[in-house]
Order: sequence, then structure tokens, then C-alpha cells
Amino acid sequence: QVQLVESGGGLVQAGGSLTLSCTASGRTDTIAAMGWFRQAPGKEREVVARISWKNGATYYAGFVKGRSTISRDNVKNTVDLQMNSLRSEDTAVYYCYANGAGATTYWGQGTQVTVSS
Repeated sequence: QVQLVESGGGLVQAGGSLTLSCTASGRTDTIAAMGWFRQAPGKEREVVARISWKNGATYYAGFVKGRSTISRDNVKNTVDLQMNSLRSEDTAVYYCYANGAGATTYWGQGTQVTVSS
């Protein structure tokens, strides 16, 4: 089992920046990748970014590419998502996730990001 705890959400003005952090504990040796999804009210959950635990390869959804950076610290078992130039449409609950052994996916509890225009 892997446990995930997020932090860093909050209220920010449009054009501002925010960094979300996720700390993993438990069987972190089984983690293959970590990343972030988000879910806005009335919309489906969508992937934001992910990073390979082994080689650091990254993926960004089109709507954050060029505005966000995902990074990992394999020693501290943390993943950060720095988001810049935030827009009102970035308002959502952001969920950290981890891909573990046997294609198991673990989820954090979610952190609210609200961008005011």
C-alpha cells in the first residue's frame, strides 16, 4: 500500500502561481510513476501531469504545457507541481496519484485550487 498526502492548494488570483506537493509513504519502492489529476465541478477527472519515478520522464496535458512543471524527489518521496499563469478554468480539486505494483493506482484526498479572475 502507498499513502499519499497533498498540500499547497488554495486561492490565487488569475495570472498567479501555485505549487502543489504530494508526499508518498508506505511501499514507495513499488511506485512506477506519480502525477496529478484534476476535477472541476460538473466535469470528469482529467490528467494534468505525470512523472516517471525511474527516469524522470514527464508528460503534460495540453492545457498546462508551458505553464507547469512537475518534479520529483526520490529520496523524500515527493512530487511537486508548479503551476504558473493560472486561469479561472484551472479551478478544480487536484488529486495526486501513484502507479504502484500490479497496475494499482493510489490516490490522495485532493486539494482545492481556486483561481479568482
